[in-house]
Amino acid sequence: MIIFIKILLAHLLGDFLLQPKSWVMEKEAKKALSPKLYIHVLIHGALILLLLWDFQYWALALIVAFSHFLIDLAKLLFQNKSTKTAWFIADQLLHILVLVGVSLFWFNPDTSWFWILESLDFWAIVTAACFLSFGVAIIMNVLLEPWSEKVFDKANDSLPNAGKYIGILERLFVFVFILTDHWEGVGFLITAKSVFRFGDLKESKDRKLTEYILIGTLMSFGMAILTALAILYLIKTF
Repeated sequence: MIIFIKILLAHLLGDFLLQPKSWVMEKEAKKALSPKLYIHVLIHGALILLLLWDFQYWALALIVAFSHFLIDLAKLLFQNKSTKTAWFIADQLLHILVLVGVSLFWFNPDTSWFWILESLDFWAIVTAACFLSFGVAIIMNVLLEPWSEKVFDKANDSLPNAGKYIGILERLFVFVFILTDHWEGVGFLITAKSVFRFGDLKESKDRKLTEYILIGTLMSFGMAILTALAILYLIKTF
């Protein structure tokens, strides 16, 4: 564990403390042609060796540095303005997964924990989480589109995609609360959302907006609850 903590610290120092914004901008502009990309990767490898203070871990540092290069390069090549946040999150998650994987295989080559990859529960939960995150967002967008055109105009000052991400987070929270048998958390979410939305509804005095928000909220929570109950039934039955 202490090895993992040290290489995680190396990642945090290399990605956030020792990477100026000017480097990030140059990498985004020049991509694979940016010298800063390669300096950034070398810093990661050097930090690992420095913190571990043992040159016998040179292969570990090389693996982490090379994987870091591939992940960063993929992000630079495929991200755009609209997907920049998503790619940042994916980039960090992939880096952490590499560190976890390297730690597991390097210091504990026992692969008995692989059972999780053959577990019905694991794949059912992952599938449900993906459905609630992306599938339901698209379904609701299609179902609510006839009303959204009547409720919102082009002058709407909402943050871009804010409603989409709020919906994804609320459904995932509902899903986790039900799987862990904390139904009170679902009630808390509904209450919190009602409180935050009360000001908007009070100021708008628009019955259409009230109905639209109510339909969307009930649909979002309903799909999350039904999905969670289905997964619980699947887990308990099989």
